[in-house]
Amino acid sequence: MPSVAEPLAQLLARHTREGQLYERLDNGRVRCFACGHRCLIPPGRDGICRVRFNEAGTLRVPFGYVAALQLDPVEKKPFFHALPGATALSFGMLGCDYHCSYCQNWVTSQALRDKAAVAPADPLTAAEIVNAAKRAGARIVTSTYNEPLITSEWAVHVFKAAKAQALVCSYVSNGNGTDEVLEYLRPWVSLYKVDLKGFRDRPYRELGGTLERVTWTIEALHRKGFWVEVVTLVVPGFNDSDQELGDIARFLVSVSPDIPWHVTAFHPDYRMDDRARTSVHALLRAAEIGAAAGLHFVYAGNLPGAVRSWENTYCPGCRALLVERLGYRVLRNRLEGTGRCPECRRVVPGVWA
Repeated sequence: MPSVAEPLAQLLARHTREGQLYERLDNGRVRCFACGHRCLIPPGRDGICRVRFNEAGTLRVPFGYVAALQLDPVEKKPFFHALPGATALSFGMLGCDYHCSYCQNWVTSQALRDKAAVAPADPLTAAEIVNAAKRAGARIVTSTYNEPLITSEWAVHVFKAAKAQALVCSYVSNGNGTDEVLEYLRPWVSLYKVDLKGFRDRPYRELGGTLERVTWTIEALHRKGFWVEVVTLVVPGFNDSDQELGDIARFLVSVSPDIPWHVTAFHPDYRMDDRARTSVHALLRAAEIGAAAGLHFVYAGNLPGAVRSWENTYCPGCRALLVERLGYRVLRNRLEGTGRCPECRRVVPGVWA
């Protein structure tokens, strides 16, 4: 059984099955490959995520429930280069391999670490999730709200049913990946959003990860053919210096200048209530840094209508306005079905049809 407090742990332990992302070792131990921690788990113990645990030499993993289920515009994920204006059915489970003090989904992600984080775990089948998406007219299903890497077996089970119904599948993740989990996901996941939380290793370790592992994941996702968009929540006094933002932008350019970079506004949440919201000026400065570094697509988020043209998509060749947005609303989309600029015929990277 997982070493967490009852009764939530007992409930979640019933919603498990044997994992696929692990190997058996000597003395009943297992090595988990679901995230970059690659936990070595003795019998009777759980991994850093608290939801994958070793039961008598077998890795048990979350399966068959949701803690959150919601319809969102795909722009909220955010994906700006994937079916603009489409609806995504988002589902999530419980648990995370990080413990970010400013987590905006802490009720689900920290449910087994923090007694104040109370979220339901409702039994649901993959078919029920897909049917709900079809009834709502959603074109996308998204694993999100907690860290999807640690619940990848369940996500793939859902995505197999979703792809059979011609739905597009996506991940909203912290990017703490491994080669094994990305290969496992590659046949099923088309869109992958990574939170790049900064570009300094010590603060990353305070959140529960490492910078090296996230940059490796972004590079690997791009190399393996996922459509990747990257988000940086600009947190005052944490990651908002010109130097650090510039380092992020230059790294992304080195992978591909076509990777969309979303710089989004922080608001006080969870355990980080000791600083102000991100100002419009700071967000605009971050976007300008990204563009100056050579990124073709930089977006400023969470302040709809206040960030001028940084909500829109422009052709990197002729600068024609291609997708006009106000917050999560798409006002005009000139790329639908073709993915080409109607003015200069340049191909704009993304998933447009």
